[in-house]
Amino acid sequence: MLDTTYRVTAGVLGGAIVILGLIALPAPGPGWAIIFLGLGVLAAEFHWAKRLLHWVRVRYDAWLAWMGRQTRVVQLLVMTVILGVVTACAWCVGIFDTVGGWVGLDWPWLESPLKEYVGPPPPPAPPVPAVPDLVTPPQ
Repeated sequence: MLDTTYRVTAGVLGGAIVILGLIALPAPGPGWAIIFLGLGVLAAEFHWAKRLLHWVRVRYDAWLAWMGRQTRVVQLLVMTVILGVVTACAWCVGIFDTVGGWVGLDWPWLESPLKEYVGPPPPPAPPVPAVPDLVTPPQ
């Protein structure tokens, strides 16, 4: 029973960490490190995860070695593409609009093109107040 509980806990925790890493991958930060951490948690209990972790590590190390062999121009182009992808992701999830609101910028181009899909729903319209009678009845 304890072994099953441990395996389920390791699976759920490792899976959650990998999903968090995949979400963080396009953003600046340690997306790959989080994925490797999650795979490490899964690999502690599951053989398939150990094989997958090894496969991903080999591909990641090969990518880094390839980047190291490239000229500075190619490295700059790759980094520019990566920065462009990160910028596009930040714009699509509304980070530019949020930060612009903090500093008082209300530029329409800062709004995400996916705002209606990723943003909170607009607040409901306030009820229309009843109009009082402006004409006094004759006495």
